[in-house]
Amino acid sequence: MNPKNPLLRWLTPTDMTRVGALQLLARQVVEGVRGGIHRSRHTGASVDFKEHRPYVTGDEIRTIDWKLFGKTDRLYIRQYEDETNLRCTLLLDQSGSMKYAGRRANGLSKHEYSVRLAACMAYLLVAQQDAVGVATFDSTIRLFLPPKNQPGHLHYVMELLAQSAPGGEADWGQTTDAFLHRSKRRGLVVVISDTFSDAESVVKSLALLRSNQQEVVLFQVVDEDELDFPFQQRTMFRSLELATDEQLVEPATIRARYLENLNLHQQTIQTGCERNGIDLISLTTAQSYSEAIQRYLARRRGNS
Repeated sequence: MNPKNPLLRWLTPTDMTRVGALQLLARQVVEGVRGGIHRSRHTGASVDFKEHRPYVTGDEIRTIDWKLFGKTDRLYIRQYEDETNLRCTLLLDQSGSMKYAGRRANGLSKHEYSVRLAACMAYLLVAQQDAVGVATFDSTIRLFLPPKNQPGHLHYVMELLAQSAPGGEADWGQTTDAFLHRSKRRGLVVVISDTFSDAESVVKSLALLRSNQQEVVLFQVVDEDELDFPFQQRTMFRSLELATDEQLVEPATIRARYLENLNLHQQTIQTGCERNGIDLISLTTAQSYSEAIQRYLARRRGNS
């Protein structure tokens, strides 16, 4: 194995076999430049009604099902199907909090896990001849590679992922503005992050992506330590984003409050995703990233 090959650095043969065989079907309207297996916004004689979804700010008024509104007093969009290809951007969080790696994480920090997850997604998309791009962010977009489906593009995607390094604070508002400035066409945005920022800011930014006609999928990647707070002895906690921020605490005195705040944070993220038609996939770094994608795609196809 050549350690200089970015593809082999992040993906094992098992991962490539498992993920490369999957079909990622775009559930929402997308715009493409060539034929493929995905669904498009373009209308025609072959277009069939697929499903309803809740209306979000920015959707075209003409797509509202007014008859259903009269029955339910709620706004829903009628979605239709046609064949086209997919444009996907993987939006990867590289803020300082992503450095954390607990003892149950198989030696992987949240950032390392997320890079591998992104690599699996990129390989999958390229294998089915879709356009894929990558953007890394903390306080703004740091590295950006626009979606393409040209030969050899996967190599550049993997190289960019390999260059990603966690550090700094996350600024979701600035990041979203910078991303939308660069990305003018509709498509799929796969956000990979621990979302450990102000929950309302995260939800607002994800909603802004949706209102700009993007389909949004959020892979929320956390360490198991962050879910159950297993610490027993007096522990020095240091901020991974602010180097001067540290505090020596007795875990027993803050565990209940920490778990309460975490539950509130998670509920805000989940509710915001549901309200804006965003798929939320919560993962821990102890889970298999390739199997997680496999299960998720099965759910998208309605097979689970």
